[in-house]
Amino acid sequence: MIRILVFLLLIGLVTLGLGFLVEQPGSMSLTWFGYHIDTSPLIGVGVVALAAVVVWSVLRFVFNLPSLVALTARARKRARGHDALTRGIIAAGVGDLHKARKANQEAKKLAPNEPLTLLLDAQTAQLSGDRDAAERAFRAMSERQETRLLGLRGLHSESLRKGDHDHAHQIALQAQSIAPLAWSGQALLDRYSGQHDWEAARLCVAQNLKARLIDRETANRQRAVIDTALAMEAEAKDPDRAISLLRAAVKKAPDLVPANAFLARHYTERGKLRAASKLIEAAYAKTPHPDLAEIYVGMRPGDSAEDRLVRAKTLARLAPKDPESAIIVATAALGAGDYLTAREVMTPLVAMGERPTARMCVIMAELEEREHNAQGLAREWLARAARAPRDPVWIADGHWSKQWAPVSPVTGKLDAYRWMQPKEELAGALEAPPPAFQGPPAIEAEPARAELAPPQPAPAPEPPPVLAPPEAKSEEPPAPEASEPAKTPPRPSGGPEPVIFPLATPPDDPGPKEDKAETRLY
Repeated sequence: MIRILVFLLLIGLVTLGLGFLVEQPGSMSLTWFGYHIDTSPLIGVGVVALAAVVVWSVLRFVFNLPSLVALTARARKRARGHDALTRGIIAAGVGDLHKARKANQEAKKLAPNEPLTLLLDAQTAQLSGDRDAAERAFRAMSERQETRLLGLRGLHSESLRKGDHDHAHQIALQAQSIAPLAWSGQALLDRYSGQHDWEAARLCVAQNLKARLIDRETANRQRAVIDTALAMEAEAKDPDRAISLLRAAVKKAPDLVPANAFLARHYTERGKLRAASKLIEAAYAKTPHPDLAEIYVGMRPGDSAEDRLVRAKTLARLAPKDPESAIIVATAALGAGDYLTAREVMTPLVAMGERPTARMCVIMAELEEREHNAQGLAREWLARAARAPRDPVWIADGHWSKQWAPVSPVTGKLDAYRWMQPKEELAGALEAPPPAFQGPPAIEAEPARAELAPPQPAPAPEPPPVLAPPEAKSEEPPAPEASEPAKTPPRPSGGPEPVIFPLATPPDDPGPKEDKAETRLY
């Protein structure tokens, strides 16, 4: 505002001066190099001022010419340095070590004082595997004001790579004291969570939320996990405090399954069955989970199997499209002996084109064995369970567990466990489900009428056989030869196999052979 007023004031003064010159009478004469010029004072003053400006500009250019030449050279050198930095950072990003080294050397020569030169030097050292050179570059960056935080982050990464977690923690603290950043806030939270320092972790979450590094929903989720972890530690010594913490956790994150399951179990142990049922019903409608279903179905130990089936059906109605609902109903139906219900709810999960999990296959094997005592089908379902996709488990950083934990055992990250199905490395074609039970197999079956041999005409009467000479003492008739198999009539296409009875085995000693020329066998 002040500059505008000064500018307007100067314009007003110039206008007044010009008006004063116009109003003054008189003339100006100039004789130079044989020329004589007469003009008014206003034009004369303007010509003199213009000539002075031109002369001053020429003199200034002449005296500043060396500086202009040096400035142009520096600008050209700086442009070449920036070009080298660009090529080097791109080469380091794509992993081209040769181009990155060449560009790094050129950048050091052309732009040694640029902050990006140190960054390119560190990236080239990391790409070549020279950790000491990378650490030196990051340390040099941390000593400069404009690259201090970048250097601290690089030192933090190198410390973690070397396994020096204490030094990495100190670097994260130093960076967080300069300016709250996402990486330093997450590093401090992981450190406190890995050491089960829950109060410090809670304070770190509050600082990250205040610095707007995380949103409120994420902060509430992390606080709920911390409250659940504190409740797990206080469960044995102070159950009342554990219940209070679990209530706070459920309020902050209603979809946190472990908090709902632990709180429902405490309610059940204290006889608050109605509160436990409402809690599980609200949680199961959002996130169906077998832990919630197990607590809900077995909430009253004195219930009969039929009562458990009724409770399982009630819970399944809250998430009818989820496979877990069908599984809990089938499990309860097996316990109650209601095999028809178990088969109805499991049929869509094991139909052709579906990929039932190992747990579903085991349920089908138990169903076939209990309902029909079909041992063959049960073994076939169990064999399929060995090749079926795995059921969902708690997975964190590649580590799976049947029990939930607040932190990852690999990295110490808070709320790292996720309920999910393990990934299959190889996947084949869909396997057809075993056939349904068709009843006990027949031990002996009569051949169909169409499969009987047609009646044969009666053979012609045989002539009496020629008696052997008196010296032949064999009176036993010769046994028929077994080398010629019995001929069976052709079987109609599409019919079952006819029952064939084997011929009797001839004795080892059939007796003396008859004269083939005199004896004929029919």
